[in-house]
Amino acid sequence: MIVLGFCSCKKNNSNQVVNNPQSDVYVAGAEYNGSVNVAKYWKNGQATALTDGTKDAWVSSIAVVGSDVYVAGYESIGSNTYIAKYWKNGQAIMLTDGTQSAGAGSIAVAGSDIYVAGAEGDVAKYWKNGQSIPLTDGSLLAGISSIAIAENDVYVAGTTVPRNNGYFTTAKYWKNGQAISLTDGTKFSYANSIAVAGSNVYVAGAEDGVAKYWKNGQAISLTNGTNQGYTFSIAIVGSDIYVAGRESNGLFEVAKYWKNGQATSLSDGTKNTWAESIAVVGSDVYVAGREYNGHVIAKYWKNGQAISLSDGTRDAYATGIAVVTR
Repeated sequence: MIVLGFCSCKKNNSNQVVNNPQSDVYVAGAEYNGSVNVAKYWKNGQATALTDGTKDAWVSSIAVVGSDVYVAGYESIGSNTYIAKYWKNGQAIMLTDGTQSAGAGSIAVAGSDIYVAGAEGDVAKYWKNGQSIPLTDGSLLAGISSIAIAENDVYVAGTTVPRNNGYFTTAKYWKNGQAISLTDGTKFSYANSIAVAGSNVYVAGAEDGVAKYWKNGQAISLTNGTNQGYTFSIAIVGSDIYVAGRESNGLFEVAKYWKNGQATSLSDGTKNTWAESIAVVGSDVYVAGREYNGHVIAKYWKNGQAISLSDGTRDAYATGIAVVTR
């Protein structure tokens, strides 16, 4: 099983435009307590723990609908086995029974239906209201990173690895269970985030170290390949395309986002930083990620201004972001 724990990917389903500047910012992530990672989320900087710190846990995705907060991830049950689960308002709902290691990487809510994408054993899948729908048959190693719902269609993005070489990867997405490959499997490629706007399907990822996204299967490069680049999250607002990721400057990783291909750096290039999830509300751009400064600091940026979520005494990670108006 490929568990997409430290990859962030698209972590929310909030691509809509809202103009009210009074917004609540929710960030999913984890913080190390000295022995294991504690799954948690922050609302306007205030942390809520989702696990008790006795078992290793991770969350990668957050969605907020009304007053309800949904977070997807996984928690250890020992012996390198994890249970895929999500939390609604802090209450855990298990998606797997622990007979195989499993993880949940993305969550989306549509009406009364809750969709969670992930993997169990070597099978990529998603769950609708707890009912699993497999996307692969186990013949390929597969990791699922993102899910989006549009009308009655279910879109899931991920990456597969053939067992007979285990070397190169294929970026792809599934529409209602039907796989669409974005790359030919002759390079390292990853599909990390998916968004749907009208009839257009957008997938963010990377190929051979080039940050890019695909629109209806057509690749658009965001970096030139001189230095390693990756994208992890995509949001579509009207005709604007926002993509968050990172690019090396030769010494350090620089967190950045691209708006219609134009890059904005979120760090100064003197420390390793990652941008993992993006949300756009009106004219405001929110990006969640992390900075390495002795320890890993969880943070988000609003319009380029950094807001730290942890104090840097222990490693902490921000993996997903959702922003809602009051």
